Amino acid sequence: MKNSILFLLCSLFLLVNSTIGQEHVMVSGKDSLVITKEEVPGEVLKKMQAYDFGSEIKKFNESAYGVFNFNDDDRRVFKNADQIQVVFNEDTIIISEIGNIFFKNPGPEEIIRVNVIPSRNGEELGFTGHKGETKISFLAKAPKNALITDDRIVLGILAVILALIFYTSGLNRKSWKRLYTVIPALFLCYMVPATLTSFNIIDPEATNLYYMASRYLLPGSLILLILSADIKSLLGLGSKSLIMFFTGTIGIILGGVFAVWIFTFIDPETVGGVGNEATWRGLATIAGSWIGGGANQTAMLETYNYKETLFGGMILVDIVVANIWMAVILFGISKKNKIDKWLKADSSAIDELVVKVEDFQSSVERKATLTDFMVITGLVFGGVAIAHFAGTFLSEFFLENYGKGSTFASQFFWMVVISTIYGFILSFTRAKTYEGAGASKIGSVFLYILVATIGMKVDITQIFEKPLLIFVGLIWMAFHAILLIVVAKLIRAPFFFLAVGSQANVGGAASAPIVANAFHPALTTVGVLMAVVGYFIGTFGAFMAAELMRMVAPM
Repeated sequence: MKNSILFLLCSLFLLVNSTIGQEHVMVSGKDSLVITKEEVPGEVLKKMQAYDFGSEIKKFNESAYGVFNFNDDDRRVFKNADQIQVVFNEDTIIISEIGNIFFKNPGPEEIIRVNVIPSRNGEELGFTGHKGETKISFLAKAPKNALITDDRIVLGILAVILALIFYTSGLNRKSWKRLYTVIPALFLCYMVPATLTSFNIIDPEATNLYYMASRYLLPGSLILLILSADIKSLLGLGSKSLIMFFTGTIGIILGGVFAVWIFTFIDPETVGGVGNEATWRGLATIAGSWIGGGANQTAMLETYNYKETLFGGMILVDIVVANIWMAVILFGISKKNKIDKWLKADSSAIDELVVKVEDFQSSVERKATLTDFMVITGLVFGGVAIAHFAGTFLSEFFLENYGKGSTFASQFFWMVVISTIYGFILSFTRAKTYEGAGASKIGSVFLYILVATIGMKVDITQIFEKPLLIFVGLIWMAFHAILLIVVAKLIRAPFFFLAVGSQANVGGAASAPIVANAFHPALTTVGVLMAVVGYFIGTFGAFMAAELMRMVAPM
């Protein structure tokens, strides 16, 4: 089969123009690539899909063959080289000249990588504008063309949505009060942007708003919300917060095993597979994400070598199921008093902390001036700058020494940790009095913008793209939720500890503070600290989950 593909590919070139010159053929698995010594005439290239060399590309294309576009700078480098190494997926070849590189379209949800390394007299020659690496992901379907893709317009839409929700939720009219009694305001802040994405009005992939909110506003909000933290009262919350957090972790570990085991009876093929296509390997990456975060997920992907072309399906399960669960928690927050009553929970320590913070806010409250706001801005974004500067340095150090699978190699991890430490330090200084000028309110504004951008990432229609895998994830999350509810009932833990303990696992530092803040801004610190613990134990917990899933998965 491989030979027939290669003959077909080579024949296409040779039939059109017999003067192409010598071909070098590379085969990697089911994929094939041809390197010509001389440039191919334009009429041949017109019959193929062209891809700019040196970039990462995600594209839906039904064209049978592709060709790389080399710019003038690329070709000058080739001419100066006396040796060119071409790495195609897992295979390598050494040649002296490159005219064109052609390849066969490997099909939907497949990936090819080509790395070209020219050298002269043993020294590597660099390209201008790129690193000589190309990765092409072939999409299974054409990407959506959303109505609005401009960051500036989407940000305005999200801001107006948040403004309308908060304005209407504060009105005294019966109709609005009835609406927000049934549907919480925070839930709408999350789900309205999700609805816009689902109806293809906005496209989260076409904007950088989530990156902006998570990298600039999230650390800023952490600093502002931790500013007035009462450390002594936080320590006095007791052991129930940690019990619920670790219950959530155990729920993720055992929930994955339970979901795989159940599906061995429902549809074994969904959770089966062999080699690097075994489903349990992909589910291990979800365990890493749900116990820790992105760095832990990367560690699992590298450790278990799950086939990258299938990894997109696991990311889909991760995002869809985690966001459905977060929506349920946000909805439950509006019913927290009823839930606490059913759990027979003692929330006195939480209530005391909230009262202390509110008393402190009242004692320092003053009419805010422009100077106050400018100082707050300097404190916040100066801290964000420190978090990014130190985070970049530390993540690069650990990346170089321990590899990208390490939690400590994550810049996001260090950004959260350093922002948290910075906020704690400020809470012992006179900066704490800026709470009276509205520091926590500004922090909450930042956090709600983050809520809207997270909601924007949710496409409800994705549930139907891989329904069986989604159901595996839903059973997994249901196990996690039920275990949390049972333990909360047994130890009479407040819903706050259940919700934050769960999100500190499943959502990490991006969503645990949001959930904690929804109860009260004074409690945000609890969510941050739990999420940081999750980063530390995420890889170990995911290892355990993966090995247990391996044991029950069908062969």
